[in-house]
Amino acid sequence: MTPRRLAWSLAFGVVVGINPSVGLTTLLVIMLAWVFGLNQIASQIGVHAVAPLHLLLFLPFIELGVYLFHTHRLPLSRSQLEHLSRHPLRLFHEIWQWEWHALVVWGIMAIVTMPVLALYIRRALVLLMRRNRTLMSGAPE
Repeated sequence: MTPRRLAWSLAFGVVVGINPSVGLTTLLVIMLAWVFGLNQIASQIGVHAVAPLHLLLFLPFIELGVYLFHTHRLPLSRSQLEHLSRHPLRLFHEIWQWEWHALVVWGIMAIVTMPVLALYIRRALVLLMRRNRTLMSGAPE
Protein backbone atom coordinates (compact mmCIF):
# COMPACT_ATOMS: atom_id res chain seq x y z
CA MET A 1 0.00 0.00 0.00
CA THR A 2 1.36 3.39 -0.96
CA PRO A 3 1.81 6.16 1.62
CA ARG A 4 -0.71 8.29 -0.29
CA ARG A 5 -3.44 5.65 -0.09
CA LEU A 6 -2.70 4.92 3.56
CA ALA A 7 -2.71 8.64 4.38
CA TRP A 8 -6.09 9.13 2.71
CA SER A 9 -7.48 6.12 4.59
CA LEU A 10 -6.28 7.46 7.94
CA ALA A 11 -7.46 11.00 7.20
CA PHE A 12 -10.84 9.64 6.13
CA GLY A 13 -11.16 7.71 9.39
CA VAL A 14 -10.19 10.74 11.45
CA VAL A 15 -12.59 13.12 9.69
CA VAL A 16 -15.52 10.70 9.73
CA GLY A 17 -14.66 9.79 13.33
CA ILE A 18 -15.47 13.27 14.60
CA ASN A 19 -18.86 13.62 12.91
CA PRO A 20 -21.68 14.60 15.24
CA SER A 21 -23.79 11.46 14.76
CA VAL A 22 -23.42 9.47 17.95
CA GLY A 23 -23.00 5.73 17.50
CA LEU A 24 -22.81 5.63 13.72
CA THR A 25 -19.15 6.38 13.05
CA THR A 26 -17.87 2.80 12.90
CA LEU A 27 -20.65 1.63 10.58
CA LEU A 28 -20.34 4.76 8.45
CA VAL A 29 -16.57 4.28 8.04
CA ILE A 30 -16.96 0.61 7.12
CA MET A 31 -19.47 1.43 4.39
CA LEU A 32 -17.75 4.55 3.01
CA ALA A 33 -14.24 3.05 3.06
CA TRP A 34 -15.59 0.10 1.11
CA VAL A 35 -17.31 2.38 -1.42
CA PHE A 36 -14.18 4.52 -1.94
CA GLY A 37 -11.81 1.53 -1.88
CA LEU A 38 -9.85 2.72 1.15
CA ASN A 39 -8.01 0.58 3.66
CA GLN A 40 -10.53 -0.63 6.26
CA ILE A 41 -7.97 -1.13 9.02
CA ALA A 42 -6.38 2.31 8.63
CA SER A 43 -9.82 3.92 8.49
CA GLN A 44 -10.91 2.14 11.68
CA ILE A 45 -7.68 3.14 13.43
CA GLY A 46 -8.40 6.74 12.49
CA VAL A 47 -11.97 6.54 13.82
CA HIS A 48 -11.02 5.01 17.13
CA ALA A 49 -8.03 7.29 17.64
CA VAL A 50 -10.28 10.35 17.60
CA ALA A 51 -13.10 8.92 19.74
CA PRO A 52 -12.36 11.30 22.66
CA LEU A 53 -12.27 14.21 20.22
CA HIS A 54 -15.61 13.03 18.81
CA LEU A 55 -17.18 13.38 22.26
CA LEU A 56 -15.56 16.77 22.88
CA LEU A 57 -16.70 18.22 19.55
CA PHE A 58 -20.29 16.96 19.65
CA LEU A 59 -21.74 19.99 21.45
CA PRO A 60 -19.69 22.59 19.54
CA PHE A 61 -20.98 21.14 16.24
CA ILE A 62 -24.55 21.34 17.57
CA GLU A 63 -24.02 24.91 18.80
CA LEU A 64 -22.49 26.02 15.48
CA GLY A 65 -25.47 24.50 13.67
CA VAL A 66 -27.84 26.39 15.96
CA TYR A 67 -25.92 29.61 15.34
CA LEU A 68 -25.71 29.23 11.55
CA PHE A 69 -29.31 28.12 11.01
CA HIS A 70 -30.86 30.36 13.71
CA THR A 71 -32.76 27.57 15.45
CA HIS A 72 -33.70 27.04 19.09
CA ARG A 73 -30.83 26.39 21.46
CA LEU A 74 -30.10 22.91 22.71
CA PRO A 75 -32.01 22.31 25.99
CA LEU A 76 -29.49 21.61 28.70
CA SER A 77 -31.42 22.36 31.89
CA ARG A 78 -33.44 19.70 33.66
CA SER A 79 -36.75 21.53 33.26
CA GLN A 80 -36.20 21.98 29.51
CA LEU A 81 -35.38 18.29 29.07
CA GLU A 82 -38.43 17.23 31.10
CA HIS A 83 -40.66 19.48 28.99
CA LEU A 84 -39.34 17.99 25.75
CA SER A 85 -39.62 14.42 27.07
CA ARG A 86 -43.39 14.92 27.47
CA HIS A 87 -43.71 15.62 23.74
CA PRO A 88 -42.00 12.73 21.91
CA LEU A 89 -42.76 13.93 18.37
CA ARG A 90 -41.48 17.39 19.10
CA LEU A 91 -38.41 15.87 20.79
CA PHE A 92 -37.70 13.73 17.70
CA HIS A 93 -38.15 16.72 15.39
CA GLU A 94 -35.87 18.94 17.49
CA ILE A 95 -33.15 16.31 17.83
CA TRP A 96 -33.19 15.58 14.10
CA GLN A 97 -33.04 19.32 13.33
CA TRP A 98 -30.02 19.84 15.61
CA GLU A 99 -28.34 16.73 14.22
CA TRP A 100 -28.91 17.73 10.59
CA HIS A 101 -27.55 21.23 11.16
CA ALA A 102 -24.52 19.83 12.99
CA LEU A 103 -23.88 17.41 10.10
CA VAL A 104 -23.92 20.31 7.63
CA VAL A 105 -21.33 22.16 9.74
CA TRP A 106 -19.25 18.98 10.00
CA GLY A 107 -19.48 18.39 6.23
CA ILE A 108 -18.15 21.85 5.46
CA MET A 109 -15.34 21.34 7.96
CA ALA A 110 -14.57 17.86 6.56
CA ILE A 111 -14.27 19.10 2.97
CA VAL A 112 -11.60 21.58 4.05
CA THR A 113 -9.82 19.43 6.65
CA MET A 114 -9.48 16.04 4.98
CA PRO A 115 -7.13 16.93 2.10
CA VAL A 116 -4.88 18.96 4.41
CA LEU A 117 -4.82 16.18 6.99
CA ALA A 118 -4.06 13.55 4.32
CA LEU A 119 -1.19 15.67 3.02
CA TYR A 120 0.44 15.91 6.45
CA ILE A 121 -0.15 12.25 7.29
CA ARG A 122 1.44 11.28 3.96
CA ARG A 123 4.48 13.45 4.69
CA ALA A 124 4.84 11.84 8.10
CA LEU A 125 4.56 8.34 6.61
CA VAL A 126 7.15 9.06 3.92
CA LEU A 127 9.52 10.45 6.55
CA LEU A 128 8.95 7.37 8.71
CA MET A 129 9.62 5.06 5.77
CA ARG A 130 12.84 6.89 4.89
CA ARG A 131 14.12 6.60 8.44
CA ASN A 132 13.22 2.93 8.75
CA ARG A 133 14.62 1.10 5.73
CA THR A 134 12.93 -2.17 6.79
CA LEU A 135 9.56 -0.59 6.03
CA MET A 136 10.79 0.33 2.55
CA SER A 137 11.98 -3.20 1.74
CA GLY A 138 8.47 -4.61 2.31
CA ALA A 139 6.73 -1.97 0.20
CA PRO A 140 5.85 -2.88 -3.39
CA GLU A 141 7.34 -0.74 -6.15
